Amino acid sequence: MPDNFETAHVVITGRVQGVWYRAWTVEEARKRQLDGWVRNRRDGAVEAVFLGPTEWVAEMIAVCRTGPPLARVDDIQAVSGAVDPVQQGQGFRATETV
Repeated sequence: MPDNFETAHVVITGRVQGVWYRAWTVEEARKRQLDGWVRNRRDGAVEAVFLGPTEWVAEMIAVCRTGPPLARVDDIQAVSGAVDPVQQGQGFRATETV
């Protein structure tokens, strides 16, 4: 696998639930051909894992700072790491709330 791939675990806080944030994230991640998932958390945050080329992951995190029109993003915590081979090639999807 090329060295320029990474996995980023991201937690987005603010008004990010009930404003189409998860569906928007799926669309944006698929545009960038990223693998991973997004879900709502019971604490009101949205959590996501993005896997793909480093520049596309960085771009995805950047657009998440704005989100869809009705969202208000207060903060994003992002931790980058090694590529998760289990998720590679699985596409991007929304999952259940945790």
